[in-house]
Amino acid sequence: MSADKKFEIRNFQRADRARVRELCCETGFLGKPIDPVFEDRELFADYLTAYYTDWEPESSFVLLVNGDIRGYLLGSRFPLRQQLYNFYNNLALFLRGIVRYPRYREASKKFVKWILTQAWKEVPQAPRRTAHFHINLLADARSVACTCAIVDAYLKYLHDAGEKRVFGQMVVFEDRRGAKMFERYGFKVLNKTEITKYRDVHPEPVYLCTVVKNLDENSQLYAKAS
Repeated sequence: MSADKKFEIRNFQRADRARVRELCCETGFLGKPIDPVFEDRELFADYLTAYYTDWEPESSFVLLVNGDIRGYLLGSRFPLRQQLYNFYNNLALFLRGIVRYPRYREASKKFVKWILTQAWKEVPQAPRRTAHFHINLLADARSVACTCAIVDAYLKYLHDAGEKRVFGQMVVFEDRRGAKMFERYGFKVLNKTEITKYRDVHPEPVYLCTVVKNLDENSQLYAKAS
């Protein structure tokens, strides 16, 4: 990011909902727009963001660069409540998808088939009853400074609320490099699985890693020096 660009982190506001949904779709395909993989942006954004923006907005943050939202972190402190929400929301999305399915292009139909038959098998196991987060930044905002600032804001929020641990599930392209990056930030890699939907569209295997951080040891992104 150039020196003339100024960024700030603030709490998510209701007025940010549309922009967050837009960014979700603009970064949904390995950091690029989701459209070549799945054309139904409304369902895609509902699936990935609706709980956070509509039911637990206080746990989310946005990144502004020169006043424009260029990224977000969606978090949750109430996994049981989210699981209950997901059960009913996924059913509603399924029913809406059935109605729209005949109008989808072949790429979208292939994505839906993967969701129904493979996706649930490829999500690595995650800690139960533990706070978690998702982070998405546009390419021009993916700097170390921006990433640290928005994650640190969330970790401080969790620590102040009395949370002891937090996990995230991150897409990585290289096993070793990804693990080292997370360890540098004080996270431990618990597990990983390959996401097969990317085999036909990306030259290298793509993995989803579960990473965990103990907030009692350090409530900031960088690990304490040993």
